[in-house]
Amino acid sequence: MSWKTAHRSFYYQGAPEPEDLVLPPEETALLCIDVQNYGMVVHDDAAEKARWAGFHQRMHEIVIPRLRGLQTSFRAKGMDVMHARIACLLEDGRDRSLSQKMPGWNNLLMPLTSEASQIIPELAPAAGEILVTKTTDSALTGTNLRLVLNNIGIRNVIVTGIYTDQCISSTVRSLADESFNVILVEDCCAAGTDELHRQELAILNMIYCHVISSAELRDIMGLD
Repeated sequence: MSWKTAHRSFYYQGAPEPEDLVLPPEETALLCIDVQNYGMVVHDDAAEKARWAGFHQRMHEIVIPRLRGLQTSFRAKGMDVMHARIACLLEDGRDRSLSQKMPGWNNLLMPLTSEASQIIPELAPAAGEILVTKTTDSALTGTNLRLVLNNIGIRNVIVTGIYTDQCISSTVRSLADESFNVILVEDCCAAGTDELHRQELAILNMIYCHVISSAELRDIMGLD
């Protein structure tokens, strides 16, 4: 099954296949979202460690190596690789959006200079690459990324990172609302569980973005 027929939600059952994707290199950027140290910490608690085992396996075996490969290929072609991360500008986190202040798992207090807020070494920005810092889930709403993309002539945004059902989803929707052509690379993203990941792909696909694999993206763009 190709990207044209995969990840169909109720709304697109039996809908015509989309047209072939055309992604000119000068109008296309790779956006890597929130693969930071905080998300890769293995829990000490045995139950939590077991609960998150699938996520960590997917990240280490699939997402990180394939996303690193895409970064390398984009850089080799002189294409833009961009990065977004969650971090607060104030030590006490007063500048965070409400969604990042709510009690529970999503309550992230990570000042700019904290180790937790840094992008993991395997996917860290190369010299000269754009890195935006957000205090919201959406990388577009919480930064000047919209202006930057417009200024450098980007119309197609290839979205990758974590978490599929949270910051990835928020960013994809925001980009689509601003009339960017959004491509979500399914094997370069992850949610807390594979079920959540698959559910969100179906929700987003064909409404807010096109969901494709890294191999399909490579074939479409002629990437080595």
